Amino acid sequence: MTTAVSPLVLAGAGHAHLVAMRQWIDRGYRAPEGAVLISPTPQAWYSGMMPGLIAGRFSEQQCAIELAPLCRACGLELIIGEVAQLDAHGQILTLTGGRTLGYEYLSLNLGSVPPQPRNPDYSVVMVPAKPFAPFANQWQSWRKRSGAMELAVVGGGPAAFELTLALHKSLPHARLSLICDKTLLEGLAPEAARRARNLLVHHAIELRENTRIERASGGWLMSESHRVQKASALVIATGAGAHAWQANSGLDCDDFGFIRINANLQSISHDRVLASGDCAALPDTPHSGVYAVRQGAILAENITALLAGQPLRDYQPQRRALVLMATADGGALMSYGRWAASGRLLGLWKDRLDLGFMRRHRME
Repeated sequence: MTTAVSPLVLAGAGHAHLVAMRQWIDRGYRAPEGAVLISPTPQAWYSGMMPGLIAGRFSEQQCAIELAPLCRACGLELIIGEVAQLDAHGQILTLTGGRTLGYEYLSLNLGSVPPQPRNPDYSVVMVPAKPFAPFANQWQSWRKRSGAMELAVVGGGPAAFELTLALHKSLPHARLSLICDKTLLEGLAPEAARRARNLLVHHAIELRENTRIERASGGWLMSESHRVQKASALVIATGAGAHAWQANSGLDCDDFGFIRINANLQSISHDRVLASGDCAALPDTPHSGVYAVRQGAILAENITALLAGQPLRDYQPQRRALVLMATADGGALMSYGRWAASGRLLGLWKDRLDLGFMRRHRME
């Protein structure tokens, strides 16, 4: 069977690709004929609003961007599928289901998958917080339960903290706990972590810090050989982990499987491949949506420059980023450098930023 070859493949509908497509539309640029966008779903879910959706503050429609109108506006064909394998030397992508697609140029913005504890006896339901669609399905089934349940969230970053508060609000029958490998909100302002702990105490959510969950057995969450707590379900919000196929793709990857890129957002081993967002590894660039959004503007220019054989621009990561964490009640907790604050006005600011991003990237 002959594999079709596309002049340009955008794999994934992450923040950087959304920003790049919107910039092309604003500039009147159309991708070359035969260019495609590959996405597992017809919508791009905005991760910054997911805790608000779980808390009942937003609808699904507010949190998702329909991809087909965006693709039509900039000349991309939308393919619903998920990357299962990449042969970077042969320039061939394989999707789940077996479909193959060749490319001349490839841009990867596929996000990440949270590392998952072992669960050999399936005694605990384990649900990764990403991708969001299957997590949302599980959350909806929990909402329909009438009996009590023991629900733990594992992860110590902003996403785990936000999600824990949102689940507490939407699942009143569940006993919630948050389990952190290190300390809560490590790396953010100490005052932000103090306020976060106070919020958990206020809502009677148990916090376990410096506790690494390695596996589940007999309904118990285990740290080494020690039982930590019983749990009927575990939400995994442990941060960014690389897709398994990346390390076997032929692209140069770091020790964790993330694709090494240079300041142009190009793979350091294959200059016809670009990578951005959580799937990529670049010094001084955390795996965070804030950085992926900033990469999108450079990506828009560099893809068109590659296609035209022109010089590429460097991406310069910001020295620090503003972190706004929703607290499930319309408020937000802020951390910026060593500064921290919380309250309803910060929640209104976060809502304005999030809803503004959605309006900007929708084609009404």
